[in-house]
Amino acid sequence: MSVGPKFDVLAFGSHPDDVELCAGGTIAQMILDGYQVGIVDLTRGELGSRGSVEVRAIEAANAASILGVTRRVNLQLPDGNIENSRENRLAVIRELRSTQPDIILIPAPDCRHPDHPAGARLIIDAVFQSGLTKIETFGGGGTPQSVWRPHHVLHYMQSMEFTPTVVVDVSKTWEIRNKAVLAYTSQVYNPAYVPGDDEPETFISNPAFMEWYEARAKHYGYRVGASHGEPFLYHHGPLGTENLVEMLTKKRPFR
Repeated sequence: MSVGPKFDVLAFGSHPDDVELCAGGTIAQMILDGYQVGIVDLTRGELGSRGSVEVRAIEAANAASILGVTRRVNLQLPDGNIENSRENRLAVIRELRSTQPDIILIPAPDCRHPDHPAGARLIIDAVFQSGLTKIETFGGGGTPQSVWRPHHVLHYMQSMEFTPTVVVDVSKTWEIRNKAVLAYTSQVYNPAYVPGDDEPETFISNPAFMEWYEARAKHYGYRVGASHGEPFLYHHGPLGTENLVEMLTKKRPFR
């Protein structure tokens, strides 16, 4: 059976820049802690109002280098039309089976951008089917892949808030996260970027967007005794443990 390099965590985004914006600090922290992390972008973001497919691919590679991820792939599904089809599920399943992550981070269950919940639903269904032995997929050279189902699935927060199950302390890696986000010079606010005549201001290119994201990270960080925090929703809840003390080793300041 074909198995590629084993990954601890795989982060999925509907578009290049989604995971950096919403989980970049978490990814950077896991990499600093020695975990193997990869990123899978579902689309190339070809319908984006700013930049181009070629520019965004360069930006995504630069951001991945800043974070330190060792694998980033793009499934090239149609932007604006992420269908929960058999073909698209198989594309996700092949990634899950080739990397065998224990944890996956996925888009929000609800968001102003329809590609985000659509991507989440596609991935969730692919996660289940990735564990079915009668669904066959093949890796490099046509070798059959082993079945695999991640143990934990977490949604990161996007434009619409939810009550998080977990908030990750990203105080140490927030600046790394910011550098990775700013690698998307065509997408987020960057005074050095000169947009074309047909490139309007967008939701995330407005300078207030970065201020809002910073404020939200500080809000959730404060809730857990950190300067910055990234919120996640555990998909299958509740979380289970055999050792409550070990699970709660981090001391939380009472506030």
